[in-house]
Amino acid sequence: MTSDYERWTRYLDYGGPPPLPPPPSPFDSLPKFDLLRNLPVAPQPDPRPKVFVSYHHKRDQGWCDLFRNTFSKDLRVFTDRSLSARVRSDDPEYVNRVIREDRIVGSSVTVVLCGPETWKRKYVDWEIRSTLHHEKGLLGIVLPTATRDAQGSRLIPDRLFDNWRSSFAHVIEWTSDPEAVRGALREARRRARTSSNLIDNSRAKMARNLS
Repeated sequence: MTSDYERWTRYLDYGGPPPLPPPPSPFDSLPKFDLLRNLPVAPQPDPRPKVFVSYHHKRDQGWCDLFRNTFSKDLRVFTDRSLSARVRSDDPEYVNRVIREDRIVGSSVTVVLCGPETWKRKYVDWEIRSTLHHEKGLLGIVLPTATRDAQGSRLIPDRLFDNWRSSFAHVIEWTSDPEAVRGALREARRRARTSSNLIDNSRAKMARNLS
C-alpha cells in the first residue's frame, strides 16, 4: 500500500505542482537526538612542554622547588616530569636506566639548574648525557648562587658547556618572568628539532663526584 508521503514524492518526480503542505514523513515519528552531541570528544593534547629538571639535590633543592612550583604548578608553563626524589641504589646502571626510561624519554626538554656545585655532580652529568643521547632539548638556567671562575664566568657542568659552545644547548640566567622561561623552553625544543647535528656527547661519563 502506497503511503501519502510516497505519492507526494512521486508527484514531484513527474513535474507536477506539489500539494501544500506535504504530508508528514514516516521518519517524523522517530525519536529525535543530536548525533554530534553523542559523539565522544577526542582529548586535546597538552601543548605545554614536558620538562625533566636536573639539579644538585643537596645544595639546590630550594631553587628546584621554587622553579617547579612557580612555573609548573602555579603558572602552568610546563608539565613536570622530574623525579620526586633521588633514586636510591648502589647500582649505577639501574640508576641510569630509571633516569633514561622513566623520565627523560618521556620529556621534551631537560632543564639543568646550575648552582654552586652542580658542575661537580655525576648524576647531573648522566642526566645531561642521556638527554643528548635521546636528542631532547637542553636548557641550562644559571642560578644566582652559581660559582664564578677566575675570569668571573659562571661555572656550569662540562657537558652542558660543550653543547652551549656547539650552539645545541640554550643557556639563560635565572628569571622569574614566565614568558622568558616559556620562550627559553621553546628555543630549546626548536634546537632539538632542527640542530641535533650539533650535539656533542663525546665527553667520558663522570665516574664519581668531584667533591
